[in-house]
Amino acid sequence: MVTGAAGFIGSHLCAHLLAAGDTVLGIDALTEFYEPALKVRNLRTLIAHPAFSFHRADLLETDLAPLLADAEVVYHLAGQPGVRPSWGSEFGLYARRNLLATQVLLEALRNRHRSRPLRKLVHTSSSSVYGDAPTFPTHETVLPKPVSPYGVTKLAAEHLCELYRSAHDLPSVSLRLFSVYGPRQRPDMAFVRLVTAARTGEAFPLYGDGEQTRDFTYVRDVVTALRDAARSDFTGVANLGGGSPVSMKQAVAAVEQLIGPVTIELSPAGPGEARHTGADISLAARAFGYRPRTELHEGLAAMARYAATERPAGPDGPRSPTPLAVRRGDTP
Repeated sequence: MVTGAAGFIGSHLCAHLLAAGDTVLGIDALTEFYEPALKVRNLRTLIAHPAFSFHRADLLETDLAPLLADAEVVYHLAGQPGVRPSWGSEFGLYARRNLLATQVLLEALRNRHRSRPLRKLVHTSSSSVYGDAPTFPTHETVLPKPVSPYGVTKLAAEHLCELYRSAHDLPSVSLRLFSVYGPRQRPDMAFVRLVTAARTGEAFPLYGDGEQTRDFTYVRDVVTALRDAARSDFTGVANLGGGSPVSMKQAVAAVEQLIGPVTIELSPAGPGEARHTGADISLAARAFGYRPRTELHEGLAAMARYAATERPAGPDGPRSPTPLAVRRGDTP
């Protein structure tokens, strides 16, 4: 079972699991953080696969027991993303979708685990839990100090998974993902905006001075690691990074080399943005053989190819999703 199956990473994970021969039940609420039609588009090729079924559901408003009845592994990717919007009045939504939804899922899994043991819960956490880490690359033993409300909710969800693991013997792993990118990435993310700017001539908003670094991790490497972690004996917390952090200026230069010039629009750095991120991935390498294989140039080239083949269905982007694809509770 994959929660958040229609999202960027979730849809790639479902495709990877299906290619590996797994049967997949995808769960997604199709929330409106960004255009739901994009999520429906992510589902189209999945729904055509005979080993995939989809259920539109909010984890907090659904009887999870029948959905979990046959699940051998649960990948929990559902949540409310985004650092900048997590401040102020939006925090309640982040607490609901990142923390409360995780607790409800854990309770349902605890009840199921008594009668039919679960092989693994794989929970996707975030490098945002570290905040401005004191050392790079950052090891899992570094004390997390989030600098955004989003990071706070992701860390709290991690703690819940660890509590249920220790108190109820629920086998779980929380993987701290570092700046995942690739085709079908959310439209609000920097690399999508950067590729779009290079292709269209629109200005790219660069927050801060461009010297901030990120450990960009290609989505194919991430979803491969998620399945490898599920199949391993490892439980606990581990980093998943790309292995070679680069600055935003370097990322801009890489896109310019691939596509063409980018017009930069400088903007102040926002609150909650860590200055640097970089993952020590030695634990994941030992525990389940993690090794990122995709260089930044290769990953950006894949994004550029995908962007070039996109065909918006109208002046405002993709058409609205079809009724069949989004009816609550449908299992196409």
